[in-house]
Amino acid sequence: MSDFLPINKEDMKKRGWEQLDFILISGDAYVDHPSFGVAIIGRLLERYGYKVGIIPQPDWRSAEDFKKLGRPRLAFLITGGNIDSMVNHYTVAKKRRKQDNYSPGGKMGLRPDRASIVYSHRAREAYKDVPIIIGGIEGSLRRLAHYDYWDDRVRRSILLDAKADMIVYGMGEKQILDIAEALDSGLKIHEIVYVKGTVYKTNDISNIYDEHIVLPSYDEILSSKRKYAESFMVQYQNMDSVYGKTLIEPYNGHYVVQNPPVEPLSQSDLDSIYSLPYMRTYHPIYEKDGGVPAIREVRFSLVSNRGCFGSCNFCALAFHQGRVVQSRSHESILSEANKLITEPDFKGYIHDVGGPTANFRHRACEKQEKHGVCRHRQCLFPEPCKQLIVDHSDYLKLLRKLRNLPDVKKVFIRSGIRYDYLMLDKDPKFFYELCKHHISGQLKVAPEHVSSRVLEKMGKPNKKVYDKFVKRYHEINKELKKKQFLVPYFMSSHPGSTLKDAIELAEYLRDIGYMPEQVQDFYPTPGTLSTCMYYTELDPRTMKNVYVAKSPHEKAMQRALIQYRKPQNYNLVYEALMKANRRDLIGFGKKCLIRPKKDKKVNQGKDNKRKNKKKRRKKRR
Repeated sequence: MSDFLPINKEDMKKRGWEQLDFILISGDAYVDHPSFGVAIIGRLLERYGYKVGIIPQPDWRSAEDFKKLGRPRLAFLITGGNIDSMVNHYTVAKKRRKQDNYSPGGKMGLRPDRASIVYSHRAREAYKDVPIIIGGIEGSLRRLAHYDYWDDRVRRSILLDAKADMIVYGMGEKQILDIAEALDSGLKIHEIVYVKGTVYKTNDISNIYDEHIVLPSYDEILSSKRKYAESFMVQYQNMDSVYGKTLIEPYNGHYVVQNPPVEPLSQSDLDSIYSLPYMRTYHPIYEKDGGVPAIREVRFSLVSNRGCFGSCNFCALAFHQGRVVQSRSHESILSEANKLITEPDFKGYIHDVGGPTANFRHRACEKQEKHGVCRHRQCLFPEPCKQLIVDHSDYLKLLRKLRNLPDVKKVFIRSGIRYDYLMLDKDPKFFYELCKHHISGQLKVAPEHVSSRVLEKMGKPNKKVYDKFVKRYHEINKELKKKQFLVPYFMSSHPGSTLKDAIELAEYLRDIGYMPEQVQDFYPTPGTLSTCMYYTELDPRTMKNVYVAKSPHEKAMQRALIQYRKPQNYNLVYEALMKANRRDLIGFGKKCLIRPKKDKKVNQGKDNKRKNKKKRRKKRR
């Protein structure tokens, strides 16, 4: 049936359904598009014959909205949405955001803080004995005890706070089908303890026979930041499906058990997921509100891959999608592109062909197939691995095919490009065609910083690599006679960054004559190595101390230095330079960041002279 999944009883009647097997509850508005996790899980279960309905953004102030589709036969499936609800609601300064792009009309306030927890409580209130399974980014990254930036404390596994029965972590497609089959066969939710990529709670671990690791207890990591860092590192090193072990986190009288990660999807499985009958837009009930803003960026974009072996320390992808790259076939992507072309609003522009990292289309090396990703080193950092496969040819062929489709005027790449990986390619064709065909006047890249000390904590390449990339980018554009620009993204206050490092970045921006319009202050979100550094002030890889700017005022100074030309930042920049003993950067020279403060006495004298002149003029008249 080509229609949206049911959101009310009337929709169920149209399909001849009296009861649903699964009810999806989401913090996002209902957008039936493969860029939205709820749409993928809903359509996948539908393909396998399950009756699925969706309650998008229910009123959480009572249990009534959670009863609108009746009692599900098998389970409630709950997600806070495409983004963690706290990140969705608050800036890094912990100020309330003004817009929610995943809500109709961008309206704020249609989901609660900590949505997965609140929804789980209401679902339990509505139907006490129905299994509750949490998924999505919010559940995935909070599956074990984690530092919570908004509470500034270590919170328990979300499984316990939500009083749910299970968490599905990662992308979830394989897990949800295994769980659905088990529930449908009559197994109770507490008996389903064998599915990879899931987390459950138990009072008895004596029956866990698989190789496992007992992590420090919740009480231990509460009392010791070192224990927290040790626990995090064990988790970080067991995120591969080949060798990852079962992890057990003790609490008082019970345990939270994380099964090993699920295997990456095969190309045929990934193709199958993107061939499901999505409506590819938001539900018509949102038309009166002007639609759902989040669809605009993805509506005419194509997902090419999942996973990322770049492993930036401030990114949660390693904990959610994993480091193994999975890619769709050309045929699958071209088929979806042909669907885009037929849409009435298509203007001839494909906005993006990418994923977490656009120019990753295959595993980092052949070894990963049998042995998994390396535990103790990264593929690109601190130096590129000798086993790394550097090859853009498959991606280039795909882009050429898309460019040649009828009615396609331009194919852009807006996902992140790993410029360090690009610079390793000895074949210049991709870089050349990227500049010639796939940039809309400016290319966004993320060097993040220039200080070697900060870049090391970020897991990013040395500044020299970025400088070589910039030089080559401008050379190619000059050859092409194109006036195209680079938009580099920089991050302030990342663990390891002192005022000295922030000033080094400011001087670099001065030297290249660039003033960023946007600056991302480091945001300590769950599931990242950088967040572990932020909380513990230790590098979990070495257990050495790390400097962390935590006071709002110092963070403001570091941020202001990156935008030192803005008049409103003058006082913060002045204070930072004085504090760092860099008075040499205050003055009128070419190397100075700001001018000296005006002398109040001198200014007052000048004002008095002006007033006296005015008085004399009046007397003469």
